[in-house]
Amino acid sequence: MFFCYIDESGTPDIPGNSSHFILAGISIPIDKWKDCDREISAIKRKYSLSGVEIHTAWMLRHYLEQNKIANFKSLNTDQRRYEVDKLRNLEILKLQRSGNHKAYKQTKKNYNNTKAYIHLAFDERREFIKDIANCISKWNFARLFGECIDKIHFDPMRTGHGVARQAFEQVVSRFETYLQINCRLAGSQCLGLLIHDNNETVSKKHTQLMKDFHKLGTFWTDITQIIETPLFVDSQLTSMVQIADLCSYAIRRYLENNEDKLFDLVFRIADRKTDGTVVGVRHFTNPHCICKICSAHRKK
Repeated sequence: MFFCYIDESGTPDIPGNSSHFILAGISIPIDKWKDCDREISAIKRKYSLSGVEIHTAWMLRHYLEQNKIANFKSLNTDQRRYEVDKLRNLEILKLQRSGNHKAYKQTKKNYNNTKAYIHLAFDERREFIKDIANCISKWNFARLFGECIDKIHFDPMRTGHGVARQAFEQVVSRFETYLQINCRLAGSQCLGLLIHDNNETVSKKHTQLMKDFHKLGTFWTDITQIIETPLFVDSQLTSMVQIADLCSYAIRRYLENNEDKLFDLVFRIADRKTDGTVVGVRHFTNPHCICKICSAHRKK
């Protein structure tokens, strides 16, 4: 039995606010999830983040308030939190008085989404994410699946469906194929379950899609090994969905900004053929792309 934890990065809207949409899934055997969770929890404790959700994009932003605090790195955790909160509260009050409701609402959202990390300086948050990615890279029992869609080259009229549908169908098909291969190698039944971050809009769409896939198959394969519809969970409470978030973020930042430090680590567990050809992660883009994903996909 295998769990495949799924999350996304970027927006499927065209054009949206990102050039790429990434849907990534990380698969682990059911008997390994506790070990994985224990390793992630140990790294969180090291950075005083026990019980905190890893949201990579929010963690890797610059928090301007920290630059305004003298000797920030020399302060202890409680002092850091106090000083950052003080500056943020002042900014919120200033925006309330200004009547700029849009700026007030966005700033409050930013503060809420980063509150758990304000005791860490930027380089410490970056090191934390690197430690997590390095940990993932050593999970030789795990497999990374991903559909990376360059929306400039995506034509919904030609495909007959949208970006989000294609990404989901591709990840489901590759996970299913991986399970079928494991069945043949093991000579016994090998089942899988999809686990997704709980989003009301996405959950309805993906549940219906999986029902259709179970009845009709995907464009590439029948669904015989993935059981049920996806299980939707609160990512705040499930470390492995947070890991899928990190993987999708790392892939998108590589494709859009050529940032490859995190990417190189998580890409090590991309599903491959025995000759090393990457089959688990695909970059849907122009046929002449020479990125690391496309190059590994063409490997002979």
